[in-house]
Amino acid sequence: MAAMDADIALFDTAPTDPAILDRAVIAAREAVGLPVGARIVAAMSGGVDSTVTAALLHKAGYDVVGVTLQLYDHGAAISKKGACCAGQDIMDARMAAERIGIPHYVLDYESRFKEQVIEEFADAYLRGETPIPCVRCNQTVKFRDLLDVARDLGAEAMATGHYVQRSFAGGGNRPQLRRAADPAKDQSYFLFATTAEQLDFLRFPLGGMDKPTVRLVAAELGLSIADKPDSQDICFVPEGKYTTVIDRIRPQGAVPGDLVHMDGRVLGRHEGVTRYTIGQRRGLNIAVGDPLFVVRIDADKRQVIVGPREALLTQGLSLKEGNWLGAEDSLEAAAAAGAPVLARVRSTREPVPGRLALVDGAAHLMFDVLEEGVAPGQACVLYDPADPERVLGGGFIVATQRAVV
Repeated sequence: MAAMDADIALFDTAPTDPAILDRAVIAAREAVGLPVGARIVAAMSGGVDSTVTAALLHKAGYDVVGVTLQLYDHGAAISKKGACCAGQDIMDARMAAERIGIPHYVLDYESRFKEQVIEEFADAYLRGETPIPCVRCNQTVKFRDLLDVARDLGAEAMATGHYVQRSFAGGGNRPQLRRAADPAKDQSYFLFATTAEQLDFLRFPLGGMDKPTVRLVAAELGLSIADKPDSQDICFVPEGKYTTVIDRIRPQGAVPGDLVHMDGRVLGRHEGVTRYTIGQRRGLNIAVGDPLFVVRIDADKRQVIVGPREALLTQGLSLKEGNWLGAEDSLEAAAAAGAPVLARVRSTREPVPGRLALVDGAAHLMFDVLEEGVAPGQACVLYDPADPERVLGGGFIVATQRAVV
């Protein structure tokens, strides 16, 4: 059966619709595109989305095996609300698997999550960058390590509850990664690093639904987590205070330094470069008249450089660790061809037009319109200008080129 088309309409979310579950099951089969009875590993975090994914696939007739990763400090996270992959959420996943009637395994990935995600998160701040740990987690622990586990369990595919679509739109023989049908829940920004090989094995049954529909489906399936709140913030950061994590594992980030105006004037002192991100205005504790923003962080000199808002305008950037899902062999090959793209530099922003270029063997992007507050360490996700729903790939921002205004 063909994979779910990217332009599938959103489900009717009216709670009185008696056929909502039947349509969800049909959509799940179309998203999987494998014969009924095939073994599928469902990644279960304990939240609504992954639980509905597992339950739908089971109801659709697949041989589903639930797998949950314990990613960080199980003991400390038992009572933390809005988390995932620890404490209560692991218990919720286990109980949901029992309710669905599928086997379930919990794998202890704390050590590799700490090394590949948490420590990299802290080190990025030490380098003066603004990291994006959810991408790193998907790129390493979930879509690399867990896929190996799924294959070891004899699965023909692994399914997750992400809001993104996998499609063969246009009739090609390679799956495409596409934005979710519901723009409000689209997670394509966080999955740009998914490789072509991984995409062959992954399935996203919720990509054509919106969240209210998913909750209605959960209720129809009799799942107790139908009204469970979504996870918030970064899972391993208590109450959103990321400096608490950094100070514990990289205390050198709290070494004070100078707050410097971009014209060279020293305006004050700061308590550590890890306290600041590009574009930040609050918490500078300096009064010089016009509003000032963090425009650059020089971690080697322990300097936080500030300037007026127009200094945040960016006309270009350079990328590392590129991933490419387009027709070319790599991001660098697309850059050498000068490929036009739509570039998204923050998860909350819409993509803007630009063009790739290859400079000294590295991929660069030049914007057609100036962007503001682009930060090294964040992801730059690239979409197809001819088909804006299609993800072409992207990379992590290494440096920015400030606009001359």
